[in-house]
Amino acid sequence: MSSENIYILGIESSCDDTAASIIHNGRILSNVVASQKIHEAYGGVVPELASRAHQQNIVPVVHQAIEKAGINKSQLKAIAFTKGPGLMGSLLVGTSFAKSLAYGLNIPLIDVNHMQGHILAHFIDEDGFEKPPFPFLAMTISGGHTQIVKVDNYFEMTVIGETIDDAVGEAFDKSGKILGLGYPAGPEIDKRAALGNPKAFQFTKPKVDGLNFSFSGFKTAVLYFIQREVKANPNFIEENLNDICASIQYTIIGILIDKLKLATKQTGINHIAIGGGVSANSGIRQALKDGEQKFGWITYIPKFEFTTDNAAMIAIVGYLKYLQGNFAEQDVVASARLKI
Repeated sequence: MSSENIYILGIESSCDDTAASIIHNGRILSNVVASQKIHEAYGGVVPELASRAHQQNIVPVVHQAIEKAGINKSQLKAIAFTKGPGLMGSLLVGTSFAKSLAYGLNIPLIDVNHMQGHILAHFIDEDGFEKPPFPFLAMTISGGHTQIVKVDNYFEMTVIGETIDDAVGEAFDKSGKILGLGYPAGPEIDKRAALGNPKAFQFTKPKVDGLNFSFSGFKTAVLYFIQREVKANPNFIEENLNDICASIQYTIIGILIDKLKLATKQTGINHIAIGGGVSANSGIRQALKDGEQKFGWITYIPKFEFTTDNAAMIAIVGYLKYLQGNFAEQDVVASARLKI
């Protein structure tokens, strides 16, 4: 893309992970994430605690990213940061730090939409990973988001389907909470699902028009089912845990795949890229691979470390925006509900 040496620092602080990354002409040199364990005791992210932890973590995380990349901060061409969407207190920490550092180094500031970051993570130069051709469909699935986006180019994206209530990651976590699993429950359900029978128990799929999703009714169905069965047999959960997890996961994956099938039919696009923390789920990855055989899809799954919240995805958007000269002013503000 460019023969110039372009080093960009990416900063991500939208939820409970403080992350920093250095990208050099499209290749990631460092990708540092400090996760916050404090929320596990509460069964979910506590916004006030998250922003305090970001304040403690951001300086060492950025310092480590620069050190690991083997560069000096004077070599940085710009600083990219997550403007939104996310938790306001968390976003403010990253935004104010990025603004201060860019001002101090007298280099441009680049604001990044977190959701675009998940989608454009596919354009990081990484050996063994193909980049999707335009146009393609991107499905972003995480604890806070469930979207299908039609991507025409780097910065022309249209949301064609999204959740009308809860995100898919929340459906996993709340179902896990009902079963007495720890937080986050998604990875534990995935692990147990591999050992269970996915058709042991039936959960109805919510009927939602078009390409939109709904998971609140599904969570309620799981709750009522467990309450009913435990009343009849107090040991029901422990005797059937793997089968319950497999059945929950099977239903959730079915909901996602049904919408993707409809999206490919409506748009005529068969290139599908996924991103977001829930895309680490092995069942979803397998279902996408199966879709290549069954429906003729061509699927793109990013490197594992670029699926969950990370700063590499912010850095790649920063790099692409830098090439266009698309910079933010110092008066830029964070936005908790930023849209694509």
